[in-house]
Amino acid sequence: MFGFGKKKTQAAATATPSEAATQAPAAADAAPSGRLAQAIAERANGQQDTDTGPGFLRGLRNGLARTREVLNADIAELVTGRKEIDEDLLEELEMLLVSADVGVPATTRIIEDLAYRVKLREVSDPRGLLEAVRRQLAEILHQAETPVRQPAAGKPQVILMVGVNGVGKTTSIGKLAKQLLAEGNKVMLAAGDTFRAAAVEQLQAWGERNNVPVIAQHTGADPASVVYDALQAATARGFDVLIADTAGRLHTKANLMEELKKIVRVMQKIDPDAPHEVMLVVDATTGQNALHQAVQFNAAVPITGITLTKLDGTAKGGILFAIAERLQVPFRFVGVGEHIEDLRHFDADTFLDALLAS
Repeated sequence: MFGFGKKKTQAAATATPSEAATQAPAAADAAPSGRLAQAIAERANGQQDTDTGPGFLRGLRNGLARTREVLNADIAELVTGRKEIDEDLLEELEMLLVSADVGVPATTRIIEDLAYRVKLREVSDPRGLLEAVRRQLAEILHQAETPVRQPAAGKPQVILMVGVNGVGKTTSIGKLAKQLLAEGNKVMLAAGDTFRAAAVEQLQAWGERNNVPVIAQHTGADPASVVYDALQAATARGFDVLIADTAGRLHTKANLMEELKKIVRVMQKIDPDAPHEVMLVVDATTGQNALHQAVQFNAAVPITGITLTKLDGTAKGGILFAIAERLQVPFRFVGVGEHIEDLRHFDADTFLDALLAS
């Protein structure tokens, strides 16, 4: 997924399932150079810094304003005038973290660790609390980091996008496809959301905008059939990445979750390793409900990455820590605005800089 350094290619125009499946394989480009896994590695090594520049940090800080007021300003007020860290201070800090949507399990672990460090006198100054809290939050994010699985040689990397209606899933697909094209990948989309009115047309509009093929059938068609056709076509034509949309199902509807499992089973008839990434898209403004969604989707089809959208001034970004603590699933992207460039690779340290800076 998300490659860097590849030779840029011109993607084909939107195709129907029958046309795409019967087209002769395209001439192979140079071997894919890592896609998402390499992208993450390069960013970790400082080879790519476009996502962490001043503009992005500024946008992220704006998006995290609500949570930063709690974790930064309120903690600063909490320790003002205090000479030592006592039980009352830790209890107040605990309430602040919970109110920022960090979640009870993560908050409990942070407070217990702080209490232990205070006992050992590793943390003795109340004003050092913010840095100690930051270290704990960083640990939660870093321990959830895992590499993205790569496809076998000659196979496309399959990204299965899941999530409830209204979280920005289809829009995120369009933005991601644009980034992948810019990185030199040949990208195909699969319109697997055949239930929602105009969902197919919305994805096709993104396909036309990005000049990438979209495999689609009529509204109400079997989603698994659509995805099967798309993966067959992407494999035959030598595409690097296939991004499959799915219906925005309620995470509480068992029959819809079973349909998601069916899509995975059908994919694996062509490639036993597919999907290589199950990307859950969640809305940052929904708070603890985003955690409930993540838990339910993960039970149906184990998710391997998360995109957090709508990280604006009304969002409680602390939910990110609650999800990471509960599921140990890495965040791949954050959305901080409406523009294509506002979907950015997630970097834990940059996120914490934006969250905890004064």
